[in-house]
Order: sequence, then structure tokens, then C-alpha cells
Amino acid sequence: MATGRTHRPATRSRGIPEATVARLPLYLRALTALSERSVPTVSSEELAAAAGVNSAKLRKDFSYLGSYGTRGVGYDVEYLVYQISRELGLTQDWPVVIVGIGNLGAALANYGGFASRGFRVAALIDADPAMAGKPVAGIPVQHTDSLEQIIEDNGVSIGVIATPAGAAQQVCDRLVAAGVTSILNFAPTVLTVPDGVDVRKVDLSIELQILAFHEQRKAGEELAANDGALPAAAARAAAGQASEQGPDGDVPAVMPA
Repeated sequence: MATGRTHRPATRSRGIPEATVARLPLYLRALTALSERSVPTVSSEELAAAAGVNSAKLRKDFSYLGSYGTRGVGYDVEYLVYQISRELGLTQDWPVVIVGIGNLGAALANYGGFASRGFRVAALIDADPAMAGKPVAGIPVQHTDSLEQIIEDNGVSIGVIATPAGAAQQVCDRLVAAGVTSILNFAPTVLTVPDGVDVRKVDLSIELQILAFHEQRKAGEELAANDGALPAAAARAAAGQASEQGPDGDVPAVMPA
């Protein structure tokens, strides 16, 4: 089977926008679910809803792949699975190393979705000598002293960093120097890499902070709506009462001239 060091996806050379590339995995996930249910075709509206995008954007994205569907029939599910998988480079084997086998690294090693999506965990690497040889997800952990040799032996071009923040840049530098050109960074820090190296950052705390912002805004809007409703109702009631009763309670407060 081909390895990631000898084959790379052609999305950039074909001029597919990065925003479209970012949505292709969403389409693939939705299509895979349909395929598992033996659904033969799907409309753009149904697939867009399953992927969480609008149908016009989906059709535009698929036009970059040269896939336009059939009017009145929709898209062939199996063909789209193959087409998107090929575009993402998932029809070949991508060996991956995970560096930093703490709680997060161990959880990533145990994640079964890698293998089913074209990624093979080739090695687990950690700086703790006590971890060396310890099996995690059936793979023995190796010491960071062997990082460069591991990458060379396995033809690795994708590295996952799950170390503490303080060690992440040094690990990144070693990965890049050893030939890794794509990095998935789970460490809570920004990595500096040379041109030609792609970094994707996953920071769960940032995502939670963004959700907290939206929750706070929704709570503020609800509070403002409730606070505004009572005075408005009171003002309307007062105005109504004033129009019906004068100072003595028996004539309007304002008489026509």
C-alpha cells in the first residue's frame, strides 16, 4: 500500500479553495453514514442538511470536484465517497506518529476512527523513560530519542503533538527537521513552522470559551428582553389609566380644547 511520503493530495494544484477543503470531511462523514445505510442517491438539499451547510454552497463545492449530480436523481453516494476520499488523499495509507502519550495522547491512540479514515498510527512517542515499551492501544510507546529514526523508518509525513505547551515547539522542530510536513497540534500554544509545513491547531479550551461567550450573550439578551418587557407593560397600563381618569378619577386627565 502506498505511504504518505510518496503521494500527496492534489487539492491545491487543482485550485480548490481552503474553505471547500475544510468542508469536504463533513460531506464525507454524511455520505459514509448514507452508504452504511445502503442509500444509493442523495439530493443536494438532503446532503447539505446532513453536513450542516446550505445546498447552494454544497453544489458550489462539488463543482470544484467536477461533480454536478443528475437533475431529478441527485448524487451517487458511493461515487461521491470515492471522489471525496480520493481528493482528500484517503485512498492511500497515511502513517501518523503521536508525540506525547499522556491522557490526551492515549485517548487519541485509542481512537478507532483513524484506521477507518485512511490513517495508520505508526508509532507512539513520549519523553518519559518510564513509558518506553508500555503498550497503549496495542502499540508500544517509544522514547523521543528515537523520533527521527521512527519517522524515517515509517515514512511519516503527518505528526500529532499532544505534549504540554512547553515542549511542543521543540517537538515540532524535530518533527519538521525529520521530514514531517503536516502537524496536528493539540498543545495549548502556537507553533512556528517554516513555509511548506501545514499546522492545524485543536484547542478544546478555546472552543469552550467561544461557547461560553455565546451562552453569556444569549443570557444577556434574555435578561434585557425580560427587563424591557415589564417597564413597557407598566407604561402602557399607566397611559391607559391616565386616559380614562382625571385627577379626581372621574374625567379624562387631558380634555379636548
